[in-house]
Amino acid sequence: MNELIFLLHAVIISSCAVGMLRLGKEALVTFIVLLGILSNLFITKQIMLFGLNAVATDAFAVGAILGLQLLQEYYGREITRRAIAISFFLLLFYALASWIHLSYVPSLVDSSHQHFVAILQHMPRIALASLTSYFASQLLDYQLYGLLKQIFAGRYLLFRSYISLITVQLFDTILFSFLGLYGIIANVGNVIMISFAIKMVVIFISTPFVALSRKIVIRK
Repeated sequence: MNELIFLLHAVIISSCAVGMLRLGKEALVTFIVLLGILSNLFITKQIMLFGLNAVATDAFAVGAILGLQLLQEYYGREITRRAIAISFFLLLFYALASWIHLSYVPSLVDSSHQHFVAILQHMPRIALASLTSYFASQLLDYQLYGLLKQIFAGRYLLFRSYISLITVQLFDTILFSFLGLYGIIANVGNVIMISFAIKMVVIFISTPFVALSRKIVIRK
C-alpha cells in the first residue's frame, strides 16, 4: 500500500511543479518554498517502503530541486538565486515559529500541546540541519545545473536534469542525515542508503516531467 501511495506522491509533486511553471515564476518559487517547509514538518515520520525503513519526505526534497531546475531552465539564474534566498529565510522563520509555538504554556483545558510537542520538539535541530543542507544543496544544484547547461549549450535537458538531481540528492542525503537525524532515528547509515535509493526512484519518476514542461512552455 505504501508503495502505491509513494508513486502517487511523486507523480503529484512532479505534476504540480510543471503546473506551477505554467502559472509563472512566482507560483513556482512559492511551490519550492512550500516543499521545503513540508519536508521539515513531515521528516520525523518513518514508514515501510519496499520492505525497508524510510522517512516519508524524500519526494518533497526531490520536488524542490526539480522546481529549482525548472526555474533556472526557463526563467534564468537571477530568479533562481532569489528563490534560494527566499527558501532559506522562510525556513528560518518556520524554525523560529515552531520554537515560539512550543514555548507557550498550554491552558488546563488544552489537549493539543502534547501532539505539537511530539511533532515539533526536534524542529529547531531539524530545521537548522535542513537550512544547512537545503541551502548547500540548492547552491550545488544552481552551480552544477548551470554548468551542465552551459557545457551542453542548452541541449540534453533530461540528461542534465538526471545528473544534477542524482549528485545533489546524494550530497543532501548524507549531509542532512548526520546533521539532523543522528541520535533521533536508528542507524543513520542505513537511512542514508535507503533514503538515497528511494530518492533515485523519485528522480526517475519525476524527471520525465521536465520533458513535459518543455512542451507546455513552448505551447504557452
